[in-house]
Amino acid sequence: MNNDIAKEKTCCFTGYRPQKICWNFDETSPEFLKVAKTVKKLINDAYDNGYKYFISGMALGFDTLCAEKVLELKITHPEIMLICAIPCKGQEKYWSESQCATYKHILNKADVVKYISEKYTRFCMQKRNRYMLNMSSMVIALFDGKPGGTEQTLNMAKRMNIKIVMISP
Repeated sequence: MNNDIAKEKTCCFTGYRPQKICWNFDETSPEFLKVAKTVKKLINDAYDNGYKYFISGMALGFDTLCAEKVLELKITHPEIMLICAIPCKGQEKYWSESQCATYKHILNKADVVKYISEKYTRFCMQKRNRYMLNMSSMVIALFDGKPGGTEQTLNMAKRMNIKIVMISP
């Protein structure tokens, strides 16, 4: 990735997949709309505080929501960069047609697309999460205490003294 990207100006995202979130796959639900509005505000706040680079892990759910909100802000602030850190090539293999269309749209608009592994491995998601944290000084998280990858990523961020901004679903 570009050496001009400064860690102190980089924010990444971590959060749940749709099936772990109260709105599941319903993006018209009041819960989804509330989180989407909060994400947009937090990204705007991060930008106002000097953050210019945003990294999405590009999983379904919170990651793609955040990527879409970064792209919305990029319309009025073209200097912002969206970096897509994808755990492995073909991660979207089993997704629905509409999910794949959203994914491809985001990748086409992204400034950087980085594949962490050529193929799926048992640890490619953890490697992706570590990569994002190594590049960032702040993480915006959708988390309510459920065990899993988001919890592991936040624990790693705490050990690395990365600022965490929490959203409760």
